[in-house]
This record gives sequence, C-alpha cells and structure tokens, in this order.
Amino acid sequence: MRAGEVDKKRLFELLWGAPAGPRRGPRPTLSPAAVARAGIAVADADGLDGLTMQRVAESLGVTKMALYRYVPGRAELVALMLDEALGEPPPPGPDADREAAGADADWRARLDDWTRRLVERFRRHPWAQAAAVGARLPGPNELSWVDRVVAALAGTGLTATERLDVATLLVGHARNLAGLPPDSGREAAFAALVHGREARFPALAAALAAPATPRSPTDPASPTPDPTLDFGLTRILDGIQTLLHSRAAATPPSVDHEVGGPTRRAATPPTS
Repeated sequence: MRAGEVDKKRLFELLWGAPAGPRRGPRPTLSPAAVARAGIAVADADGLDGLTMQRVAESLGVTKMALYRYVPGRAELVALMLDEALGEPPPPGPDADREAAGADADWRARLDDWTRRLVERFRRHPWAQAAAVGARLPGPNELSWVDRVVAALAGTGLTATERLDVATLLVGHARNLAGLPPDSGREAAFAALVHGREARFPALAAALAAPATPRSPTDPASPTPDPTLDFGLTRILDGIQTLLHSRAAATPPSVDHEVGGPTRRAATPPTS
C-alpha cells in the first residue's frame, strides 16, 4: 500500500469493529481511542497541518513506530479523531419546549437544536470541518448524528431519501457556519477588500454601503446570538415546513360513510 493510502479494512475494524489490539510484541499500553484523543489535542492546537504521527507519539511519550501498532497511518488517525471529536449526539430537548409552537414544533425544534449543537462541536474542533469533507467511511458517532435527524422527521410524510437529504443539508450548513463564528467581522473584512474596487464588485459595494439592519436571533434567550446561523437555519426549516404543508394541502380529502351520507373531511398536516 502506497504512503497516504487508507487501509480500508483496518479503518473499518477501528471504527466499527472490536479489535483486540496488537497481537504481537509487548503488552499494549495504549489504545486507538487514546491515540485519537492525543491527535485531537495536537490538531486543536495546530490544525491538521501540524498533525503528524511523530507529534502524536511525542505527546504520548512513545516512539512513532509504537503508534503503528494501534493506528496504521495518519489518514486512519484523522478518521478516528473526527468520530471521537463529534462524540455522541445530545438527546432531544424536553418535550414541553418542543410542543409550544403546535404541530410543527416537534421536528423543527429538534432539528434546530441538533444543528446548533453540531455547529458547537465543529467550532470546538475547527480542523474537523476539513476532516468531514468528501467520500469517506463515517464512524458510529457521526452516523448517530444522522440517525437523530432521520428519527426527528419520522411521521412527517418525507420519504426515506428526503430525510437523508435533510440530514446532508443540515450537516453542510453546520459545517460551513462553524467556520464563521458569531460577530466575525465579515462585513468589515469584505469592505476592506472591496474598497477601491467598487467598479468590479458593484452589487457588493452597494450592499456594504447600505445602513446596517439589526437582526435578532431566532432564540432571543440564546447566550451567544448568531444571526447568520439563525437566518440560514430558519430558512431551511421554513422550506421543509412549506413542503410538508403543500403536500398535505394536495392530499385528497378522506370520506366517512356515516348515517346521512358521506362527509368530506379536510386533510390535516402530518405530525411527528
């Protein structure tokens, strides 16, 4: 196997199997999970560019060759680190909080909370945004996050494929917004770049010159208002809700055969 290639069989065992650890040599003093946690500490400090097997080995007080008894290479290490950094998804919030807004509150509140918590995980480990891009083998923790979205949308009327599409959409939104923390100074940075180049970027220059419009977060009680995250997330959830309502409205009314003849009943939106 060439340098940099992923040992797919070994990676599957590390993420999904129950490897017993090294079979030869001295009794193991580490574990793949311990190596992953050490890698996370290095990447949190210096990013993926600063992550090397040598750095991780030094942080653990072992030789570089000793690490290969637990993790076959850097690519496999990053995959383990990502799943460890994401961790198990948090449980849904209290039912009372989700029922306050009526029929659509359950799935909307669950997905809103889910997305914000995933953004927090990515912001806690900025390197994870790059590690989570592209075709790769997800780990059990990562797949548990997807499972929560699919479960939240059960009973809404979305197809299985559509529920997976929603999960993909929200993961992408969370990953993209994690790189833009609240009050990031985006407008000021854009203005500095556009200054003197207004003819090339006329629409952007006009938008930046317009008076700032204050935006309120979706959750006014949030300790860290994040208007950019709020705006995009609300629009995504609005779009899903509109789709569900339009489908419900297009459903033919049901017919009850009762005394006095059939009674037509208007279709009601599906609830979760």
